[in-house]
Amino acid sequence: MRCHIAAFDAMGGACAEVLYDRMKTAVIGEDAAGVVTYNASLVALLGHYGSAPRACQPYRAKTKGKVERPFRYVRQDFFLGRSFRDLDDLNAQFDEWRMTIANPRVHATRQRVVDDHFAEEQPHLVALPARPYDAVLTVERRISQEGMVAVGGNQYSVPPSRHLFLRKRACRAMDTTRRRIVEVQNHPTEVRIFEDGELIACHPVLEGKNQKRVDPSHRKPVPAARRAVVDRPSPADTAVLRRSLAFYEAVGQRLASQPEARP
Repeated sequence: MRCHIAAFDAMGGACAEVLYDRMKTAVIGEDAAGVVTYNASLVALLGHYGSAPRACQPYRAKTKGKVERPFRYVRQDFFLGRSFRDLDDLNAQFDEWRMTIANPRVHATRQRVVDDHFAEEQPHLVALPARPYDAVLTVERRISQEGMVAVGGNQYSVPPSRHLFLRKRACRAMDTTRRRIVEVQNHPTEVRIFEDGELIACHPVLEGKNQKRVDPSHRKPVPAARRAVVDRPSPADTAVLRRSLAFYEAVGQRLASQPEARP
């Protein structure tokens, strides 16, 4: 959904119709009469921009190829043999490649310059609405024992919830993170986490998978005594004192001369 918003903004308008491969995020199902059921969140987003979804015909390679061929071109012509420092550098390189190589080229199938063809079609795009769509997908998630919430293959931190209870006349704190269930809202650029209707965490969306984002305010500072133990060098890091072979030979002889211990 974020990519739709970014694409419409980059083109300066929305398409009247968007063609999709039959991926589950777009097409939910189809009945016996051939009526396609689309993802409700996708329909709401396209409706905001005055656009409509259209699914590829099943088992029709020609239509499916129209959707997939541009990705193959980008993968082979742009990505192969390319190096980059970070995501910002990669995006900057892509923008330059798009403006200097991809769009000024003559399209192999249409035999027309891509920039010229788009210049003719752009006036027919649906005008962008006054405000971009605030894409919100709400789901429930259970907080892990480490105080993290899984969203889109990535982990986001939440602050701990502390409760006090009396046990053996002592007031002790118990972390109930493991049993907490929260509401997660996916926005175009943010992940917002609510508990009992209250916003408890807000994170920028992480790109990719298997990444973690921890807000320092969600974690307690490590006590000084514990930091000293953590920072203490391990025995494996301690330099071994070098001794002569005669020393080890004497130790071996001494051990050999001692009687064996009996149970």
